[in-house]
Amino acid sequence: MYSLIVPVYRNEDTVHDLLAAVGDLHDELGGRLEAVFVVDGSPDRSAELLQALLPAQRFPARLVLLSRNFGSFAAIRVGLQHATGDYFAVMAADLQEPPELALEFFRTLAADEHDVVVGTREGRADPLGQRVAARLFWGVYRRIIVRDMPSGGVDMFGCNRAFRDCLLACEEANTSLVALLFWLGFRRKQVAYTRRPRAAGGSGWTLRKKVTYLMDSVFAFTDLPVRLLMTSGTVGLLVSLTLGAVVVSARLAGLFDVPGYAATVLVVLFFGGMNALGLGVVGSYAWRGYENTKRRPLAVAARELHYTGRRTTTLLPGGRR
Repeated sequence: MYSLIVPVYRNEDTVHDLLAAVGDLHDELGGRLEAVFVVDGSPDRSAELLQALLPAQRFPARLVLLSRNFGSFAAIRVGLQHATGDYFAVMAADLQEPPELALEFFRTLAADEHDVVVGTREGRADPLGQRVAARLFWGVYRRIIVRDMPSGGVDMFGCNRAFRDCLLACEEANTSLVALLFWLGFRRKQVAYTRRPRAAGGSGWTLRKKVTYLMDSVFAFTDLPVRLLMTSGTVGLLVSLTLGAVVVSARLAGLFDVPGYAATVLVVLFFGGMNALGLGVVGSYAWRGYENTKRRPLAVAARELHYTGRRTTTLLPGGRR
């Protein structure tokens, strides 16, 4: 059995095409595909359309409605938790990643030669500004966080049950699901593809979300900020000792009687800024550690609907009908 996880957010314009693509995958896999749609607190009519259209589809499906917007990574985790197959693949609802890629994921995993398969973008039909920004973002990501990350980043991946279970066992908050794919190891394969142009709607991957994601990845997977802080602190200490020796020597030699006001202010400002930077870095790590001690769920499913093509079953949180 194969499980396709589809996080949905602001995708009402592509719902019909999305269901048609999933139906084609179902046929290609000999009727052994289930689809898990996770509506991540979408403010549009995505949930309404899926509830209306899924009962008429030829493939079994689950529709999970989150209580609010938790983010795409949290939605993917919820989809993996609710999926019942032996092999899993994640597909974007905007169809910019070709659905045929999920089919290749499933066939690769079924051959039992790899535990996780990631899609690597070797081209993208996006505007020039988006391409430059994406190249810069993933370049920084590769350099300081995950060196094995493909140059175009990762949006789609597939895995077997063993990898899925290990991935779900990593329950820390404010982390990067994509980075976890590489941190866990296992037998990994990369499949290249070209990203399609967006057919409708706009991207929810805003600059603010990119910065937040990058910071979460930095603080969750590397101690680079701490090492930079220690290095700059060491350099600052050496500079202050050198300046102190120069001042003392000049004072003893009678070169000046009154210490320079400007130099004093500059030194105070410099080390004051160093202290503030250090407190910010340490505070960021402390806050993330505190968040993980709360043990809150990473997402909350308000309702779960099961579709078999003929009837619908509604499950409340906890599995109650």
